[in-house]
Amino acid sequence: MRVSGVGVRATVFLSESDTWHGKSLCHHVVGEAQRLGLAGATVSRAVEGYGASTVLHTDRLLSASDDLPLVVTVIDSEHRIRHLLRELQRPLDGRMVVLDTVTVLRGPAG
Repeated sequence: MRVSGVGVRATVFLSESDTWHGKSLCHHVVGEAQRLGLAGATVSRAVEGYGASTVLHTDRLLSASDDLPLVVTVIDSEHRIRHLLRELQRPLDGRMVVLDTVTVLRGPAG
């Protein structure tokens, strides 16, 4: 593995029920990242979590939760991440986004 540079990781915390103009908000975030040409985006579904409401959402069978937490992760240059977040300012209003600096490693192409 070799260091290919320093980037910024944006971690966006959502839930399955979050929407923007009738579309899943996580799909909107990924679509905007793709439209802007960012390096990539990943959506992960959590098995359990709670947010500002302190209501616990879990995938445990007996709880039958259909509103699990989602995390969208996007890594690119700081400039491109900040541009994405400006484009998503209204859709992400009130949601938590965490930015951190990361070292990007790349393996040999194969």
